[in-house]
Amino acid sequence: MKRRVFSGIQPSGHLHLGNYIGAIRNWLANLDSRDNIFCVVDQHAITVDYDPDALREGTRQAVALYMACGLDPAQCRLFVQSHIPEHTELAWLLTCITPMGWLERMTQFKERVGPRRERVGTGLFAYPTLMAADILLYQTHEVPVGDDQKQHVELTRDIAERFNHKFGEVLTVPEPVIPQVGARIMGLDDPMAKMSKSATGHHHSVALLDSPDKVRKTIMRAVTDSQQGIVCDPQRPGLYNLLTIYQALTGLGHAEIETHFAGKGYGDLKKELAEVVIAEIEPIQARYRELTADPAYIDEVLATGVERLRPVVDATMDAVRRAMGHR
Repeated sequence: MKRRVFSGIQPSGHLHLGNYIGAIRNWLANLDSRDNIFCVVDQHAITVDYDPDALREGTRQAVALYMACGLDPAQCRLFVQSHIPEHTELAWLLTCITPMGWLERMTQFKERVGPRRERVGTGLFAYPTLMAADILLYQTHEVPVGDDQKQHVELTRDIAERFNHKFGEVLTVPEPVIPQVGARIMGLDDPMAKMSKSATGHHHSVALLDSPDKVRKTIMRAVTDSQQGIVCDPQRPGLYNLLTIYQALTGLGHAEIETHFAGKGYGDLKKELAEVVIAEIEPIQARYRELTADPAYIDEVLATGVERLRPVVDATMDAVRRAMGHR
């Protein structure tokens, strides 16, 4: 049996270069060697203020972009989280055995909440158990994540082990898988912060649907430094971020990149990187336009994904319910 992989991306905001390099391209690399399940996690998107119409539109856009990037529904299962209600049922059952202290230690919650702790919704606090349910529902072996999400998979492992200790060996304990290159693409306007769909800066990220002119403008305005020489040095975060993107999209190693840009300046790097990015996303945009011109096909893909997952969902939930005394 192939090892099963589960991963998902929120539909809030537009999918960007960081999502593509850090997640989607790694999914594509393992389509043949793994049993792949990919999800648009729309229920995670409602833990903060949101617009329902934008959520609906963003969800369908994300599905179309998944496929436009190369996720073939014949090689993987694609679906929307809210289309399988057992995600929230299992999340509640796991919440009931998850100590509050475990959730309070989650760094992303503390970073996002800051001084607003008394005013944020409970869902933002408890959403790591929903993420755990997403993974454990499918008896997942591997979860490809960026290094900033590793803590969430570690929590999922803790929850699965606690459940199995209390109720018997029911849930598969997953492993995080972090890509060697591009695990954390940073903001082009702030190389100290991860590239984010929720960021408001006009030149923070390159969206997969950006026009060539916008791509060039964003990359040409990317933050670097005042030093000389193009070298792959993590101590120069702005430059290093651009070179990480270049490396991920060209497949060149550090030594090859430094030789290629020897004697050149930041302007040369940015111009070439912009053309590399444009060449990468133009075919995606063309395929996206084809897919969105046929909404019925997207509906069919999503319905088929749910149908193909139903046996796995039913088996896991039957075992969980019986173990917890609900059957």
